[in-house]
Amino acid sequence: MAPPDPRALEELGLDVAPREDPLSYPGAWPEESALLDGNRMLPLDTLRFEDRVPVLSVGSNACPAQLVHKMAEHGVQCRVPMVRARVTGIGIGVSAHVSLLGYLSASPFHSPGATRDLFITWLDEAQLAVIDTSEGADSPTGNFHRAALPAADFRVELESGDVLDTAWIYVNRWGVLRDGGPAPRPHPGRQRPLLTELLATSAELRELFGTTPDEFCARARGDRALCARGRQLFAEKRWTTTSGLEPYVRPHPRSQRPTDPQQTGRPGTAASLSPPLT
Repeated sequence: MAPPDPRALEELGLDVAPREDPLSYPGAWPEESALLDGNRMLPLDTLRFEDRVPVLSVGSNACPAQLVHKMAEHGVQCRVPMVRARVTGIGIGVSAHVSLLGYLSASPFHSPGATRDLFITWLDEAQLAVIDTSEGADSPTGNFHRAALPAADFRVELESGDVLDTAWIYVNRWGVLRDGGPAPRPHPGRQRPLLTELLATSAELRELFGTTPDEFCARARGDRALCARGRQLFAEKRWTTTSGLEPYVRPHPRSQRPTDPQQTGRPGTAASLSPPLT
C-alpha cells in the first residue's frame, strides 16, 4: 500500500469545500504560496503566469477545495497558482445577502491604511470565466461585481517584493453588513459564531431561518426565494452599508476580459456556464 501523499489536500487539511459544508465557510486556506494542481498543492518554482489574471480572494475562493469544486462543476482544469500577498486598503466584511449555498459570505470593503495577508489566485481565461459565473459577475442579477484595484489606492505586494499595478476583487452589489454603527461589520472568519450572533439579534431572521446556525444553513440552501427575503430583511432593518469599493467596479463584457499588469487576456466563455449559486 502506497504511503499517503503529503501534498494531497486531504493530508494538508484542505479538502473540505464550503459548498458541501456551509458551516465550514470560508474553508481552510493554505499556509503558503503554492500551485493548486487538482487535489494537490505543489511548489510554484517552475510556473509562469502569462495570460493569467490576478484576483484577490477574501473568502472561500482562497480555499483550495472550493476552487476544485467550482472548476470540476464546469469541467475546467484546476491548475491555479495561489500566491500570498500583503494588501493595504482592504477590509473583510459580511456580504449583505444570503448565499444559496447556505452561508453568509465574506465581501471586501475599503479600509484605508488596513494591511492584511490575502491570497491571489492567478486565473487563466477558462478559470476566470468559472469564477466570474460562480460570483454572478457576468449576470445583471448576480450578487457580485468584479472591481479593479489600482496600485495608487491599494498596495498589493507579492512575497517577491513586486507590487502589482492592478489586482481584481469581487465586490458585493448589495453592500456589506454594518457593525451596529455606520462602519462595516468585520467577518469573524467563522460561520457559526456569525450566524449565532445575527440570529440572536433578530426575531424576524429567526422566523425565516430558524434559531440555530445549522437550521439557518439547511433552510437557506437552495431556496432562492428565502435567500432573497433574507437579503431584503437586511435592507429593511438598515443593517447594510456600502463597501466603498463601488467606484472601482468596471464593466467587463464577455468579449473583453481584464488583464494582469503585464499580459493581455483573451475573451472568456462565461456565457456557456450555469447560473451562479452565490
